Amino acid sequence: MRTSFASCLKKFFGAAALLAALPLSLALAAEAKPAPKVLRYAFEIAETNFDPAQISDTYSRTITPHIFEALYAFDYLALPVKAKPLTAAALPEVTNDFKTWTIKLKPGIYFADDPAFKGKKRELTAADYVFSFKRFADPKIKAPLYASLEEMGIQGLRALRDKAMAEKRALDYDAPLPGLRALDRYTLQINLDQPRPRLLDNLASNDLLGAVAREVVEYYGDRITEHPVGTGPFVLKQWRRSSLIVLEKNPGYRERFYEAEPAADDAEGQALVARFKGRRIPMIDRVEISIIEESQPRWLSFLNGEADLSFIVPNDFINTALPGGKLAPNLLKRGMHLHRILAADEAFTFFNMEDPTVGGYTPAQVALRRAISLGLDVEKEIRQVRRGQAVLAQSHVVPHTSGYDPKYRSEMSNYDPARAAGLLDAYGFVDRDGDGWRDRPDGSPLLLEVATQPDSQSRQYDELWQRSFDALHIRVKFFAGKWPEQMKAARAGKLMLWMMGNQADSPDGLETLQYMYGPQAGNQNISRFRLKEFDDLYERMLVMPDGPEREALLLQAKRIQAAYMPIKTHVHRIRNDISQPWLIGYRRPMFRNEFWHFVDIDNSLRP
Repeated sequence: MRTSFASCLKKFFGAAALLAALPLSLALAAEAKPAPKVLRYAFEIAETNFDPAQISDTYSRTITPHIFEALYAFDYLALPVKAKPLTAAALPEVTNDFKTWTIKLKPGIYFADDPAFKGKKRELTAADYVFSFKRFADPKIKAPLYASLEEMGIQGLRALRDKAMAEKRALDYDAPLPGLRALDRYTLQINLDQPRPRLLDNLASNDLLGAVAREVVEYYGDRITEHPVGTGPFVLKQWRRSSLIVLEKNPGYRERFYEAEPAADDAEGQALVARFKGRRIPMIDRVEISIIEESQPRWLSFLNGEADLSFIVPNDFINTALPGGKLAPNLLKRGMHLHRILAADEAFTFFNMEDPTVGGYTPAQVALRRAISLGLDVEKEIRQVRRGQAVLAQSHVVPHTSGYDPKYRSEMSNYDPARAAGLLDAYGFVDRDGDGWRDRPDGSPLLLEVATQPDSQSRQYDELWQRSFDALHIRVKFFAGKWPEQMKAARAGKLMLWMMGNQADSPDGLETLQYMYGPQAGNQNISRFRLKEFDDLYERMLVMPDGPEREALLLQAKRIQAAYMPIKTHVHRIRNDISQPWLIGYRRPMFRNEFWHFVDIDNSLRP
């Protein structure tokens, strides 16, 4: 291998010698070339894949909205949130009592270059959205969030899926569908069975409903999960599963400029829009996401400047980083910034309602779940494990969404071990063989099998739970597994109970109640709860416009949750992010983790 004179100089004498040996014009050019702007941070849990139709987890859904584009997107700075046209030319034309939505696309939007297009530029069309929506209904794909799309009520979609399932084949993508029509190259029409007043929020889901090209799906086949190709601002460059995800700025991305409409009294938002308005986006060149499950190395990588953002400060380091809820003086001195909100999210434990131990609807089974709920000291969980970074939850409806009332109180948040023991005694969960542990009413052992993860924070939750169950004389067995594997088992109905989290996607409180809606069993309804009274309420709220009548129904739904306890909602979390001084323009989105194209990196501020 030949070695150039310049490379020898650089090796032995450094960059300065190289510049000195070059002609003046080349030296100046080398000095002037700016370093790429790279955003680096870490996920605490691994992704699953990058096909919008085959994902449901938060981490994969943080990647996809930066690659794919839906018809609309939420304004980055507006609170309350507001949907704005993205690939659509304008807001939808809505007729027929919210049942017909006609949308014009902007011409001249192109997919990122890919071998699937055989060297040709591929323009986005209305037919691409018809195809992308249909994919969720394809039985071959087994889309985990298909039920959410079915819930929109697109005319003919369910019948098309049922036909494919009956014939045991893939969906017929060429079959006409009255609910999804490309009226011409740039006009999409969606026809619904019933009114959907909030459909616009669904159509702003870049993470799920971004356009996918049919040629790409057919070209990559079963490998489509590894080859996301969209019209968005970034493209996937490298992926080492559960280790590293690298994206780069899409070189063919259209001219798009920073614009936002923060509230008049939003000082931070007004400052950001004043600084960036009119800048072409994305402003950064590359994003590198590492997967670091343990909190200590994740936090240290940020302190050492290897990460530009601590996306969710680990609970173990809250007292050090945020004494009294404020940024520590040493971090403030380094120019770091704190971003702190009560998030539109929740942490909860679901009970598998089909499990013979904790499931069922008999009074005894309901009493068991309510006793378990009463025996869990969530206030201690907040103090000791969450380091105060959460508030008690009263229901599955989260802050910043319709139906959430900070004054509402329910049994959900109560800690009462004496009452828990009384319920267990009253319904026959007593020690029948004298070994010190409770048995089931039929005399068989009462054993709770709790799914968990193999990281230090999960072990803290396990220890707290162990003490709670010991106090009630209930045997418990913990079994650890990686998050994606546990999620797969949960959806298959193979877990008895598991604590997990959820972030709302929109300001509609009904969305989080999908976790108890019968037709969503095995999808969002991970507890497999089925109760006609609840389902009827849910379906009435689905078609009802916002207002006092709908709020009253949301209240009834919350009371049903507390009564049957298919889900024990523990807390709504306070999210703390800390950014390095060179990361400019960051603000945690209230709904959906979509922000890379709205931030900048000032390399001159790096150490």
